[in-house]
Amino acid sequence: MRHPNVWSSRALAACLGLLIMPTVAAALTVRLDDSASPRSRVAPQTTLSNEGRPLTDSLEPRTATVNYGNVEYRLATGQFVGRQASIYLVVPPFVPGLKSPAGMRVVWRSNGLFSDGAARPTERRLVWTGTVPSPVMQETLDLSLELNLSEIQLPGGSNSGFEMYFEMELKP
Repeated sequence: MRHPNVWSSRALAACLGLLIMPTVAAALTVRLDDSASPRSRVAPQTTLSNEGRPLTDSLEPRTATVNYGNVEYRLATGQFVGRQASIYLVVPPFVPGLKSPAGMRVVWRSNGLFSDGAARPTERRLVWTGTVPSPVMQETLDLSLELNLSEIQLPGGSNSGFEMYFEMELKP
């Protein structure tokens, strides 16, 4: 006696499509390589407190603005030239010494190619959308951090560095 075929070819194809879809969607977002950028570490140019003076000269600072000035990024986009895409700036979820994402905000002004914006740890912000024009997309951002000093706790001799990065989302 033959067993009935409970899986029609359409039902099987639909189930396989559902299993494959999340993998395909996840593959459309990639972290961009910025290792050609001319910086390994960026030191602040100025740090001012809410009192309007250098943080080291402030009496009871509650907030601080750390200005990094212009930071150049060179993003490797060679494999995506001619494709429709969006680029996002991502602030990582973990910043050493930061008690909560509300304690820090990264602010940037573009020098042409990308959009201006701001983001907190865990956030990603759209900075560019269009057709990828070249193997390397180059942009300079005027960067600063706005800090709520009550949300920061650095053990002695600690480094509070973190690395923002860029992701590209390819359009189908």
